[in-house]
Amino acid sequence: MATSHRVEIGFDGGQVIPVRLNEDQLKELKSELDGGGRWQELSTDDGTLAIDLGKVIFIRIESNEQKIGF
Repeated sequence: MATSHRVEIGFDGGQVIPVRLNEDQLKELKSELDGGGRWQELSTDDGTLAIDLGKVIFIRIESNEQKIGF
């Protein structure tokens, strides 16, 4: 089973979109952000998400650490 990551993609203007990405999708997104590409399509459980990479200001990747507490 492929590892899935919870990722938040933040845009200029304040909107944040939470998605679940597998390892390959996450690597591709990071590569496209580094490469200065313009549009990226991501297939998610909810459908296809087309992102204008020029408007992305951050991505937050949730750690996979187990937490104990309340």
